[in-house]
Amino acid sequence: MTQPTVLVAEDDFIIACDLCDTVEEAGFCVEGPHNDVSSAMLAFQKHKPDLAILDIHLGDDVVYPLAERLMAENVPVIFHSGLADPKDVHARYPQSSTLSKPCPPNEVIETMSRALCA
Repeated sequence: MTQPTVLVAEDDFIIACDLCDTVEEAGFCVEGPHNDVSSAMLAFQKHKPDLAILDIHLGDDVVYPLAERLMAENVPVIFHSGLADPKDVHARYPQSSTLSKPCPPNEVIETMSRALCA
């Protein structure tokens, strides 16, 4: 059985490395980290992930168009942001999950497990 693949889009290098390490240590394959929407979109077009963890603001872009494409393909999305209000994000995308930065690794792993089982 293959490990689920998690697409990670995060533009802060330290947070991206930490997030990717957490995902790998939990037994998942990592696609990324991608620091902009275009590279994350290209990765998604090449291989559909099982789950995506997306920072809402990547440079000057917002990740919502990518998130909507992923959700249209039934890929669970976890928004990972230090700026967005989780209630606002949930109101816009009720099927998604939202984690606020900084987020403890165990909370990331629990949220990934819930998203994959939903």
